[in-house]
Amino acid sequence: MNTLATGTSAVMPSVTESDRIVHAEPAPQQLKRDLRAAETRKRLAALLLIAPLAIFLLLTFVAPIAMLLVRAVENPEIASTLPHTVAALSKWDRKSAPPEQAYVALTQDLLKARQDSTAGPLARRINTELSGARSLVMGTARVLPLRDADGKELPAAQIKDALIALNPQWGQLDCWQVIARNGSIYSPYYLLASLDMKQDAVGSIIQADPDASIYRAIFGRTLWMSAVVTLFTLLLAYPLAYWLSTMSERRANLLMILVLIPFWTSILVRVAAWIVLLQSEGLVNSALMLSGLTKAPLELVFNRVGVYISMTHILLPFMILPLYSVMKSVPPTYLKAAVSLGSHPFAAFWRVYVPQTYPGIGAGVLLVFIMAGGYYITPALLGGPNEQMVSYFIAYFINTTINWGMACALGALLLTGTLILYTVYRRFAKIDVGIA
Repeated sequence: MNTLATGTSAVMPSVTESDRIVHAEPAPQQLKRDLRAAETRKRLAALLLIAPLAIFLLLTFVAPIAMLLVRAVENPEIASTLPHTVAALSKWDRKSAPPEQAYVALTQDLLKARQDSTAGPLARRINTELSGARSLVMGTARVLPLRDADGKELPAAQIKDALIALNPQWGQLDCWQVIARNGSIYSPYYLLASLDMKQDAVGSIIQADPDASIYRAIFGRTLWMSAVVTLFTLLLAYPLAYWLSTMSERRANLLMILVLIPFWTSILVRVAAWIVLLQSEGLVNSALMLSGLTKAPLELVFNRVGVYISMTHILLPFMILPLYSVMKSVPPTYLKAAVSLGSHPFAAFWRVYVPQTYPGIGAGVLLVFIMAGGYYITPALLGGPNEQMVSYFIAYFINTTINWGMACALGALLLTGTLILYTVYRRFAKIDVGIA
């Protein structure tokens, strides 16, 4: 009995310990579930952390751009105000006389438009394509409904002749073609106008009239001025950034404060300061005349020269900062090694040092070019009529003519050009990284 008891007591602890170990070790499926749950919690925590920023960007950046793109192709004035007229013209060939039902539908739609106070936007929209249509539409809407000498409303069979008698322009095809062309809520009218093109009577895309073809030249001027300003800032910023990168950290930080000072001053104040400096009796002309370099004041303001000077000064820090950050990471021993191996100092700088700063050059050029393309205040204040860029006309259509469609179309094309430029930069940047 003692032996049995002893043996049993000796065996039991080992069985209990084994069972404890087996039960303590979780199954592989449980480990996977725990790991998956932990990863899910981490993802949710990360999403909660970035959710405020994502919502902010969505409301202030993505949503306005989406609205701009939609408004660039949105053309609701005619389609929503003249629905019956558009339906009556849906099968019209736009070459023969409009059907009589279109005249009847027009009087119904214009009467309702006058009652709903939508006749004004309709007249303004048609007037953008047909000069004089504003008075035509508003004058017709004011006398509706059409009545005979006894004060009774005219029957449908007499409405066509009454409208033509009221204004002979209703007997012509121009206004009817405009209405039929814009029967859809969405149309490429504003985008085509931004590219100096338009649709003819049957809807084919043709070149706009020479007198109205100005926007291609404006986009070309914008790209050219942006490129010139970018080149000037690169030529000035590269040696300055290189000089700063060779200094001690303390001196470089001290001088970097001078580079960053323009960020603390309003652009409007800086432009006003350049007007004072560059005017005929300003400091620059006075210094040139006192030094004997010029005998008369130079025209440095209200022309392209003043715009280039001011924009280069304002955008110079945006070129210096990316160049300086890249140059600080380039070891100075590379140049010394190239010179010690027999290379000329200039050749060593050009072939060894400059290629290593290409990322900074690309980032600075892209940043300055994009910002220069959207400038408005500087060309408006320092330039003349021939120095105004796309942004000036966007502001003009928003503030003066209240033509949101044209403003959004110009903005959409400017945004498209910026995205294309960024895509090209990314492609070349990947190629450079792959070669390196």
